[in-house]
Amino acid sequence: MNNPLWRLFSGTVRGINQAMAYISALLILICSLVLVYEVVTRYILNISNDWVIELSIFMLIAATFLAAAHTQRERGHVGIEILDEVMSKRASRIRLLLGDILSMLFCGLVAYLSAVYCHEAWDQGWTTSSTWGPPLWIPYFFMSFGMLLLTLQFIVQIVEGLMGKEPDLPSHGHATTTSGQGG
Repeated sequence: MNNPLWRLFSGTVRGINQAMAYISALLILICSLVLVYEVVTRYILNISNDWVIELSIFMLIAATFLAAAHTQRERGHVGIEILDEVMSKRASRIRLLLGDILSMLFCGLVAYLSAVYCHEAWDQGWTTSSTWGPPLWIPYFFMSFGMLLLTLQFIVQIVEGLMGKEPDLPSHGHATTTSGQGG
């Protein structure tokens, strides 16, 4: 699509999703280090830390939802691969477009409802029931923001699909050798 506003919008969505993927990877790395810290302090130093599990859960929630749109851009979510092999190219495009439309509607609804829930948690001061008691608006914010990014990614894919752009189908690691047999 040659519209400069569309290129700006889709490029911005792509860039934000790429940045969120890197942030997700960083969160998973930090989570791993925090869990190693917990193991060392609990089993070697006999010190219990009640905040580690909750912090890890919060970071994994953030990482999961922040990476969802990038994963969708790469078509890395679970799919039915056999359909790509048995359906015509046109039928596969229609199937992907219909799936993207239904997914966009669902993700948009979840983004909205989790934003409402985030606001309630913020407004009413909800916290976890642990002694640390972090605020619950934090995971709800990441759920809402991640689902918003996923909704925007679906919009990009739908518009590009309607404009005739070939969908980026994953290779699923099916490399072939020079003899034509699977690698």
